Amino acid sequence: MPHPVAKPLIPRAYHCRCGRPVFFRNSECLACHTALGYDPVRRLLLPVEPLTGEAGAPGLWRAVGGRRGTRRYRRCSHLASPAACNWLVEATDRHAGTPPLCRCCRLTRMLPDLSQPENKVYWLRIARDQRRLVSTLIGLGLPVQSRASEDPKQGLAFDLLRAAPGGPPVVTGHADGVITLDVEEADDARREQRRSALHEPYRTLLGHLRHESGHYYWQRLVLPGRWLEPFRALFGDERQDYAGALQAHYQHGAPADWATRHVSAYASSHPWEDWAETWAHYLHLRDTLDTARSFGLDGESVELNYERFGLEALGEGGAGDAGAPAFLALVNGWMELTGVLNELSRSMGVPDFYPFVLSAAALRKLHLVHRVVGAPLAAPA
Repeated sequence: MPHPVAKPLIPRAYHCRCGRPVFFRNSECLACHTALGYDPVRRLLLPVEPLTGEAGAPGLWRAVGGRRGTRRYRRCSHLASPAACNWLVEATDRHAGTPPLCRCCRLTRMLPDLSQPENKVYWLRIARDQRRLVSTLIGLGLPVQSRASEDPKQGLAFDLLRAAPGGPPVVTGHADGVITLDVEEADDARREQRRSALHEPYRTLLGHLRHESGHYYWQRLVLPGRWLEPFRALFGDERQDYAGALQAHYQHGAPADWATRHVSAYASSHPWEDWAETWAHYLHLRDTLDTARSFGLDGESVELNYERFGLEALGEGGAGDAGAPAFLALVNGWMELTGVLNELSRSMGVPDFYPFVLSAAALRKLHLVHRVVGAPLAAPA
């Protein structure tokens, strides 16, 4: 009897009014040309139509077939920009501004010089992955507010920058709620050169965004209180010299046994980087599993007999967590699914889809990320 596939938290399979499949980045059905828009609150890509016959209707949209009084939307004004944003903005959203920006686009604070054609291409590629990231963050119930228009103290901002010719390089990173991304990371050839030079098994735009968001959420969720000591017990003391630790990592590389304790070699450089790499890994896991489940596939339905992690792998501190069995089911399903995805990659002669091996120590760190993500957000001080 087939194993029932778990329901995805953030669905990734959608259908148009005509019944054809449509996808997360689509703004129009290619079959019937119905307009499409993504509602991040409902986590759905909707076929939409302009509102007619109602007061205040100009510029307003609704889901196809919606009745009078149903949810009304505006299109994100970046739909017509190089970012090609297909997100919807609720008509009652007082933070959207004029012209309206969706919950993702309003996070972007700075852009490169768009008079240069290649920067338009870079923005498009980054914006697509940024929407993917933000849809996951919203779906997980994490705080996602614009630093510019919603929460000047604790909000999030993205600065997408490119170095001037002969000027200092742009350093991708996070500082006090601002994520800076060197837009040249959107140049596939340059990014691959950097990946190879740094001996990294994986380097993508989406990976950068997920990693840097980990630094932001460490500051937002871990630093304030209850999770700080559990973090230090697993990841180490973040008060050690950060700049010195990174310098040592780039000079001498990771310890030979890094894989027994970390999800990546870079994670071994400092507890902050360990957290950010583990956070990114967790988002990879959640979104990929949701996508697979949206199309009727998960690890439980894969015929691979891996040795599954049990409660003992979480140690004394984690095994007593009420949510531990569900977390282990998530990770074990992920390991089985990626086993097949790696074989598919090898069939195409491309690098492994998932070039990592999870140790028990890395699993315990992922479990802490899982618990932090699922915990109620503390009230601001």
